[in-house]
Amino acid sequence: MKRDSVSAMTWRRFQRSKLALGALAYVVVVALIALIAPMITVDPNAVDIASRLRPPDHTHRLGTDDLGRDVLARVIHGARVSLTVGLTATLISLLIGSFLGAIAGYYGGAADWLVSRLIEIVLCFPFLLLVLGIVALFRPSFITIMIALGLTSWTTEARFVRGEFLRIRDMEFAQAARASGARDARIIFRHLLPNAIAPVLVSASFGVASAILIESALSFLGMGVPPPTPTWGNILYSAEQHLEYAWWLAVFPGVAIFLTVAAFNIIGDRVRDALDPRSES
Repeated sequence: MKRDSVSAMTWRRFQRSKLALGALAYVVVVALIALIAPMITVDPNAVDIASRLRPPDHTHRLGTDDLGRDVLARVIHGARVSLTVGLTATLISLLIGSFLGAIAGYYGGAADWLVSRLIEIVLCFPFLLLVLGIVALFRPSFITIMIALGLTSWTTEARFVRGEFLRIRDMEFAQAARASGARDARIIFRHLLPNAIAPVLVSASFGVASAILIESALSFLGMGVPPPTPTWGNILYSAEQHLEYAWWLAVFPGVAIFLTVAAFNIIGDRVRDALDPRSES
């Protein structure tokens, strides 16, 4: 009952921001459009040399690229890739970070020392270079990018969960669970982790935005999802050679990246405020 009331209160506080509601609505609409993309667009890889580099018109709403492919179809299908990569990579980082942070915070001692040193080792490497190294080692692919992002971005979640566990592991409800004979695994995952997940959810929203940006950067650098699979990043990559006379190739995927990343950041900011009992806005 308490958890439900906290959730309801958080949602009520979230709704006070019209900007956050608009960002949430945008993300939902983009996700739905991406989900039904094959039913509402033409083949994004259909080549039509006769229509190459055509500006936006009634036939091709966002124009065509250097191979005559419809940019609107490619941007919509690119949303499928970007959202899938962002959400899956964030889920991987949440699972890894929450597990390691929970172990470190609950047991302390040697477990805490090992996890803390592992976090420091990962943070020693520049994030983008570490992802590039993993992708280059195992060859660029859809799966490789999701795993590489997930394996390199879990440190924030681990630190949040560790800090929350250190704060709540000796509270009365945790002591009552131990006194009742509950095993460590049950105490960690049933009692402590649900009470430590709030800051992780905020981090997850920012993590999705970061993963979308990194995936786009990798694709722009030619180290992302291999062509002809459309992504926002490789549409920008192909636009680089034709930017002087095909502005639409850069503008529309660039706007899509900007709006989506901004939406997830706005949602994360508002969730953080809604979870803060000191915030009244």
